[in-house]
Amino acid sequence: MTKASDLEPEDAIHRGPPVTVDRYGAGKRVNHWITASSLILLALSGLAMFHPSLFFLTGLFGGGQNTRMLHPWIGVVLFFSFYIFFFQLWKANLFTRADMGWFTGIRDVIGGHEDRLPEMGKYNAGQKVIFWAMALLIVALIITGVIIWDQYFYSYTSIETKRFAVLAHAVAAVLIICVFIVHVYAAFWTRGTFRAMTKGSVTGGWAWRHHRKWLKELAGRGRIDPAE
Repeated sequence: MTKASDLEPEDAIHRGPPVTVDRYGAGKRVNHWITASSLILLALSGLAMFHPSLFFLTGLFGGGQNTRMLHPWIGVVLFFSFYIFFFQLWKANLFTRADMGWFTGIRDVIGGHEDRLPEMGKYNAGQKVIFWAMALLIVALIITGVIIWDQYFYSYTSIETKRFAVLAHAVAAVLIICVFIVHVYAAFWTRGTFRAMTKGSVTGGWAWRHHRKWLKELAGRGRIDPAE
């Protein structure tokens, strides 16, 4: 049986027709898009400062000085918005034995043969990897970002520490951009996923195919709208 932490207060089945399943409430969706927007802005502003050939991107922020000023503050927004999300979802993203079956059956995942895989809870192993990678990389970015935020923290660390922080910040930034690209690609690749973060619900068929264990748990606990 799916662990209880897979279920959240807003999760519910609506009989339809068609059958739909509530997956994310309005608050989580708004927070998700704040996080996503912040990450995109950070990527653009960070790349603008990374290499002279990308300096033209500073035009999106009103010039080089504005870019340098805004970048760390957007990072603060990203940190808090993501970690509001993190503390709501971390329990549902703990790895289980079923996740090992997902990893070993990755060819079936890519081939669309999810019927051959163990039944998944609210999040599959791939989603959990994205979640924990984002969590760790955002921590790395905020720590190294504060170290090199000279306007407020210049006197707190040595030059050698700042040099290491610049390198670590750049590596973490490249990695999180890669993770973000995978996340976006997967959202479009798995048809029907994107509406979960726009409308807040998914179809019953989508839930049955991709997160059957979660759907069964919802039904078993009576999370079915009685008005429908």
